[in-house]
Amino acid sequence: MDQFLTELKEKFRNSDDLFLQQEVILDVPVSFVGFKTLIDVTKTRTSLQKYIETAILSQKTIGELLNELGEIKEKDLEEAVSSIMTGKLLIVIKNHRKFVVIEPVPKRLSRAIELPTNENVLQGALSSFNEDIETNIGLIRKQINSSNIRSESFSVGPEQKTKLSMVYFDGQVDKKLVEKIRSMLDKNQDREINNLQDLAKTLGFSGWSVISRICTTELPSETVPFLRKGRVALFVDRYPFALILPSFLWDMFALENDRNYPIILMLSIRTVRVIGILVTLILPALYVALVAVNPEVLRIELALSVAQSREAIPYPALVEILLMLIILELIIEATIRLPSTIGPTITMVGGIILGQAVVEAKLVSTLLIIILAATTIANSTLVGIQNSLAVRFFKYVMVLLASIYGILGILGGIVLISAYLASIETFGISYLHMNYEKEGTKYG
Repeated sequence: MDQFLTELKEKFRNSDDLFLQQEVILDVPVSFVGFKTLIDVTKTRTSLQKYIETAILSQKTIGELLNELGEIKEKDLEEAVSSIMTGKLLIVIKNHRKFVVIEPVPKRLSRAIELPTNENVLQGALSSFNEDIETNIGLIRKQINSSNIRSESFSVGPEQKTKLSMVYFDGQVDKKLVEKIRSMLDKNQDREINNLQDLAKTLGFSGWSVISRICTTELPSETVPFLRKGRVALFVDRYPFALILPSFLWDMFALENDRNYPIILMLSIRTVRVIGILVTLILPALYVALVAVNPEVLRIELALSVAQSREAIPYPALVEILLMLIILELIIEATIRLPSTIGPTITMVGGIILGQAVVEAKLVSTLLIIILAATTIANSTLVGIQNSLAVRFFKYVMVLLASIYGILGILGGIVLISAYLASIETFGISYLHMNYEKEGTKYG
């Protein structure tokens, strides 16, 4: 067998889905090499046959035909391997170490464009991204009909090559931001990207930051306004979300879909979300502070009512609220992980039966159940699951500070969280930007 083909087979040993077919094109022996799990071989050969028949009629040489199909490459085993792994078809000329990489007819391995599953749309386009990176970029181009949309592709990883695409609106985006992202992706090409933590490290972000520097959305209708405002969208192959850079605090309160309502209603909805984050952060901590540290702040009637609701409860307020918060986290996590047919059952068992049982067993007060229910609902008003997770984490910090310093601890916690948010930067852009605007842009 040809030495080059032998080396290729050695690279893919024990890969039974690798096909290697001997053919003769224009009286020259060649080999077709690729993965039959990624390539529709029958349709690809039919498509190639049309090129060959045209070449025979016009009396072209094998070199002219291959030049039509793609660039002829020589002696580059690594590129050949990389091309095969990404689903390309190689036509290798026998005994010459020359090959052409062509785009075959791929096997359909991605789901169709479907309704969003993580973000609800009340009024707006219902299509969502899927796992195919080219489909996702196509959805962006269909949503925003402009020649200024730019798409740059990267391949990152030492062995397992992960394809990324950076999409931005030329003329609206800050070129320094694009250059910094491009530079980080080029510089860290030896890193593997299997999840968002890997991507954050590739972009130079700390893996220990509670606040995500990347805003994720599965909706093209939300991604396009970000591009118009000068943000950059990253797409990772097999990841059905657009990753928006940079992410800002205001992103957890604002959706482009809000603009489908009258301005006064849009502002009302966003105000509700602001109230939601305040309730989530402050209400559990306020309960601990007023019950355990500063009961003198309450009016006497309210203090007596709270004391009556906690009668016979053996635990201090901190243990009581931590116990219920942890149970609540377990219910939320179980509801997310379980199949949708079982999830509602867990919600009923955890939310109603367990909640009522712990009150009757005098383990927690009825007031605490009301506070936890209000906190959970308020946390769900925020935009983006990554934002609600961060706020849920900060809630525990506030509870611990309130259990030690009371009302003063709540105020101190708010100052600490605000200082932390103010310290966050993404490529030199503050997280607290209310209206990111590159100088001279129209939509910033």
